[in-house]
Amino acid sequence: MQHDGAVAVIVVDNPPVNALKHEVRAGMLENFTKAAEDKSVEAIVLTGAGRTFMAGADITEFGKPMKPPGLSEVIAAIEKIQKPTIAAVHGTPLGGGLEVTLACHFRVAAPGTRLGLPEIKLGIIPGAGGTQLLPRLVGVEKSLAMILSGDPIPAKDALAVGLVDEIIEGDLVKGAVAFAKKVIAEKRPLKHVRDLDEKIAPFRSHPDKFNEAAANVAKKSRGLEAPLAAIEAVRAAVTMPVDDGLKRERELFVKLVGGEQSKAQRYIFFAEREAAKIPDMPAGLRPREVTRAAVIGAGTMGGGISMSFANAGIPVTVIETNEEALKRGFDTIQKNYQISVQRGALKQEEADKRFSLLKGATSMEAAKDADIVIEAVFEEMEIKKQVFGALDKLAKPRAVLATNTSYLNVDQIAQITKRPKEVLGTHFFSPANVMKLLEIVRGKETAPDVLATAMAVGRKIGKVPVVVGVCHGFVGNRMLSPRQNQAERLLLEGALPRDVDAAAVEFGFPMGPFAMSDLAGIDVGWRIRKALGTRNEIADQLADMGRYGQKTGRGFYIYEKGSRSPINDPEVEEIIGAASKRLGIPRRQIDKKEIVERLIFPMINEGAKILDEGIAYRASDIDVIWVYGYGWPIWRGGPMYYADHVGLAYVRDQLAHYAKVSGNKSLDPSPLLTRLAAENGSFASFGAKKSAA
Repeated sequence: MQHDGAVAVIVVDNPPVNALKHEVRAGMLENFTKAAEDKSVEAIVLTGAGRTFMAGADITEFGKPMKPPGLSEVIAAIEKIQKPTIAAVHGTPLGGGLEVTLACHFRVAAPGTRLGLPEIKLGIIPGAGGTQLLPRLVGVEKSLAMILSGDPIPAKDALAVGLVDEIIEGDLVKGAVAFAKKVIAEKRPLKHVRDLDEKIAPFRSHPDKFNEAAANVAKKSRGLEAPLAAIEAVRAAVTMPVDDGLKRERELFVKLVGGEQSKAQRYIFFAEREAAKIPDMPAGLRPREVTRAAVIGAGTMGGGISMSFANAGIPVTVIETNEEALKRGFDTIQKNYQISVQRGALKQEEADKRFSLLKGATSMEAAKDADIVIEAVFEEMEIKKQVFGALDKLAKPRAVLATNTSYLNVDQIAQITKRPKEVLGTHFFSPANVMKLLEIVRGKETAPDVLATAMAVGRKIGKVPVVVGVCHGFVGNRMLSPRQNQAERLLLEGALPRDVDAAAVEFGFPMGPFAMSDLAGIDVGWRIRKALGTRNEIADQLADMGRYGQKTGRGFYIYEKGSRSPINDPEVEEIIGAASKRLGIPRRQIDKKEIVERLIFPMINEGAKILDEGIAYRASDIDVIWVYGYGWPIWRGGPMYYADHVGLAYVRDQLAHYAKVSGNKSLDPSPLLTRLAAENGSFASFGAKKSAA
């Protein structure tokens, strides 16, 4: 604690983000108590050292006995102080850090501050007053939006809604002390957040108004427990006295922390951070500087990738073969930005700024100044080789050359160049400007600093990058293939598309495999299978008929003009029945449990092979890929986590059973799965490989 005249300044210093661990809580309680009792102190400023104010709880303490004082005890002590208390925040005051500020009478912030309650992303709710105090300060609608999204808001928005009292330009602590002295001089009334009622009273007298506000922000909460608990907690803020509401919030928090969903979501939180660690990278390795990018191709993928760079403030040159294709691509990009503006997700000036970072060209020469070049042309090896042959001659010596491919061999593409060390794969997911996952494919000759550069760029453009090795389909699509094969086999054995999709959605996926095929285009997989010389009986028959899915209005389902809602099609059911008869496969009733296991367990089996081959470093990397790229329900923790949870012996035995029943040898349990199950082991304990093959 420091003193500036009559103002005591309490500084939290717990690098790197001032997490609210036991020592921090105890230190705050001690210092606030001293300042409250010190007659020479007339006001108290609380701030954080380093790059941020307190960025939340120390989640490594979750699930363990909490050493006193708890955060609620600290907050209660601050609330009782009858001297002006001012939280001076910068960086990211999040979770418990923001809850501490709500105990103070006033809050001031540095201009770039972002404030939020992200607990929902860990499967929990704020547990130290956030759901009770925030609605009293900013209103029910805004607090519900913040709590249920978990997304932080910038300081200027916090000022507009009353969460922040003043934005301090220049030195934050000096400004906060000046603010405190002004409060003292003006004898400004102390604002106890727990006593505010004006913004919640209208919802108390009109319960339907609360229900409407909650419904508007809870639409994406299917299957998740925490959003429902958050709504109940905020409802308690409206309907109960504050102390009763705090008690109810704590009950809900404790229940969630001990629940399976939160455990799974916390697992993914740490798994995402673990994915950034590449086991065999030299210590102290620095990524190459990237200040300018080039993207070859202005189609759906190329346009989305280009937007990702522009959104991160990186100038990007988009290269197409002719002006018409380039204009088409730029028109689509501009339309996407305008949609964001219309939805209120982006202001017009910001959209204009991002669009201005995009430059078009119809010559590969335009890539010569780029620090990273991403090829996003058709998924055909010969075309990609032609592009890389040209880039090899044109790109500057230390430019990173990346191919955006879903399946193709990155090493073969690299060998067309004289600089294979600079080549790797960057598998973006569609729409690339929205989807968070980025599979970074490490070639056998990819240089360590090139790999580090791709990882750094991935994070800078807002992606979750995961390193994978070279094989057909890498990790995500390789695991998707057996799921799609089993989905088709289920049709031949007796299920209908709606049965399979309903079971997948009930499990937690946003859509089932057949609705997904229709969305992506049945012709995409059809063309890949043609190139490989393989065939899927039902999907390829539909493709042969020109039924490509939503784009043609017919696929596994019918789609009315302008609608994405699938309608069951009796013609498809006849096609399926005829195929079963032609292949001599007797049809039977298949329950949801079997459908789910037939979809999920073959994926797990393939994941085990991927681990065994070293294509992925860790089981948790596979889980991150499936959560962020394929819609795996985060509250189930990823396929490998799920397998550990249900038991590897059970997965092994069920796979063996389904292999026998269906006569499909591809379902035989893999060697690694078999071994780990016999040893009562787990994928989590399998450990990291030294390098992704």
